[in-house]
Amino acid sequence: MNSEIKFKNVAELYQRLLPALKSKVREIHKKGFTFIHEEDIWNYLKTYKWTSSRSLDLGEMVNDIFCLEIKELDFYVKDELKKYHRDIKQEEI
Repeated sequence: MNSEIKFKNVAELYQRLLPALKSKVREIHKKGFTFIHEEDIWNYLKTYKWTSSRSLDLGEMVNDIFCLEIKELDFYVKDELKKYHRDIKQEEI
């Protein structure tokens, strides 16, 4: 009997992990990092942790979410925000 859970796509996996992501965000917000969101955790782990891993299971991914160091995530989000460029809309009104 194969108890391995398969996902059709990344969006389905994200939805499955969303309760853990939301729980971690609540913990992070309580510590004053209110600018961090579920997407930030997902993007950080997807880019820096899960890309190099093979055959991850759901339990390992949830563990990665809950064991993530807030300072690492804080640096990542602030670095990503530096890349964001706001433009002034200069079209006629």
